[in-house]
Amino acid sequence: MKRTKVINLLQQRPGDEVLVKGWVRTKRGIKNVTFIALNDGSTINNIQIVCDTAVFDESLLKQITTGACIAVKGELAASLGSGQAVEIQARDIEVLGTADPDIYPLQKKGHSMEFLREIAHLRPRTNTFGAVLRIRHAMAFAIHKFFNDKGFVYLHTPIITSSDCEGAGEMFHVTTLPLENVPKNEDGSVNFEEDFFGRQTSLTVSGQLEGELGAMALGDIYTFGPTFRAENSNTPRHLAEFWMIEPEMAFYEIEDNMDLAEEFIKYLIRYALDNCKDDLNFLNNMIDKELISRLESVVNTKFVRLSYTEGIDILLKSGANFEFPVGWGIDLQSEHERYLVEKHFKKPVILTNYPKEIKAFYMKQNEDGKTVRAMDVLFPKIGEIIGGSQREESLEKLEQRIAELGMDHSNLWWYIDTRRFGTAPHSGFGLGFERLLLFVTGMANIRDVIPFPRTPKNAEF
Repeated sequence: MKRTKVINLLQQRPGDEVLVKGWVRTKRGIKNVTFIALNDGSTINNIQIVCDTAVFDESLLKQITTGACIAVKGELAASLGSGQAVEIQARDIEVLGTADPDIYPLQKKGHSMEFLREIAHLRPRTNTFGAVLRIRHAMAFAIHKFFNDKGFVYLHTPIITSSDCEGAGEMFHVTTLPLENVPKNEDGSVNFEEDFFGRQTSLTVSGQLEGELGAMALGDIYTFGPTFRAENSNTPRHLAEFWMIEPEMAFYEIEDNMDLAEEFIKYLIRYALDNCKDDLNFLNNMIDKELISRLESVVNTKFVRLSYTEGIDILLKSGANFEFPVGWGIDLQSEHERYLVEKHFKKPVILTNYPKEIKAFYMKQNEDGKTVRAMDVLFPKIGEIIGGSQREESLEKLEQRIAELGMDHSNLWWYIDTRRFGTAPHSGFGLGFERLLLFVTGMANIRDVIPFPRTPKNAEF
C-alpha cells in the first residue's frame, strides 16, 4: 500500500484503507483506547490515530512515545472528537524508530527559542519551526515564480570571489594554504600565488557585481543564493551566512526599480497569505497576534516614497529620544527607520537619494554631487528589508569614485569594462531572504528563520 501524506488525509473522505507514516507528537489513553497524534511534516496539523488497546500488544504500545516514528495502516474514519474531520482507526502499527522518553528533548511542554537553537537538528519537529520552514519553502518558490513569470533569467553568480562588492572588507577568506606554515613573500606578506586560485579569494558578500554583467547582456536577471559577512554582530537581525535575492535590470531608472521592489514584496506576502494559511494562523496565535493583520495591511497599502533629506527632517522634528543621534549624513539606524515606518507614516517607506559618502561606489551620482540614487525599503518591526540603487553607468564617474575610495582598480577591471563597451542605464536591489521571513512569520530573531544559523562563535550542525 502506498503512503498518503497527512495533509492529503485530512482532506480525504472517510472510508478508505490508508497507510500513514510519521512522528508521534503525543500519546494519551482513556479506558481501552489509546490516542496518538501523528505528524509527518506536510502540515501543521496532526492526524489522530485511534488504537483499541485490546488489539495491540502492550509492549508495542509502550514503544510508541513522543518522538518515535511509526507506520500505521487502518481505516480513515469520521472523527467523533473536535478539532479534526477524520481520524485513523488503526489495524496495524509498525514502530520504525523509537525515542527514549528519558533523553528525547522535545517532550510535551513549552521550550524556549534559546534551548531550541541548541538542538537545531530536532527543532524542525516542533510546530513553530515546521511552520517557519514550510513558509520558507513557499517564499523560495514564490520568488522563482515571480521572476520567471516576468521573463527574468536566473543567473548563478559565484560564491568564491576576489572582489568585495560592498567595500566593507568583512569577508571570509577561502584558502588551501597550510595555516600552520603560511608561505610568505620577502616583505612578510602572504604569498597567495601558492594558493589554490593563485590569488586572495573570499566568500561572496553579494552576487550583484556579476549580476550586473548578466543584465548587460540578458536584460533582466536575478540571483538567489547564499552570501556571507564576517561581521562580529551578535544581534537578532544579523547572520554570518544568509540568503539574498538580487535582481538586476537593464534600462531601469530608479523609479522603475522602486516600482519593481514594491510589486515584488507585495507579491510574496500575498503568496504567503494565499498559500500558507494554516501555518500563518498558528504563528499568529502563538507568536505574534498582529501578524496576519500586518501582512494584509502591507499588501493593501501604497508605500510612501520620500528622500533621505526629508526623512532626516522628520526625525529631527520628531522630538523622539533616539539612542543614536540624528543628522544629515548619518547612516540611519534601525530605530530611525522604524520610527518613520511605525510611528510617523504607519506604513512601509521607500527612502531615496542618500548621501554619497555612506553608500557603495557603484551607485549613480545625482547632479548635486552630494547624493546618489539609492533606495531602501523600510518595513515595520524590521527596518530596512530591501536595499538597492540605480547603478552608475558613466565610466568616468565610476572610475573617479573607485579612486576616491582607494579601491583596487585591477580587481574590478571586468566590472568597469561594462561601462566601456555598450554602457546603459541599469538598476537593481537586494532582498535579504531571512529579513523577509522575519516579517512574514512574525519571529523575533533571525536565527529562527534559517534551519542552521551561522553566527559569531557558532557553526554547530
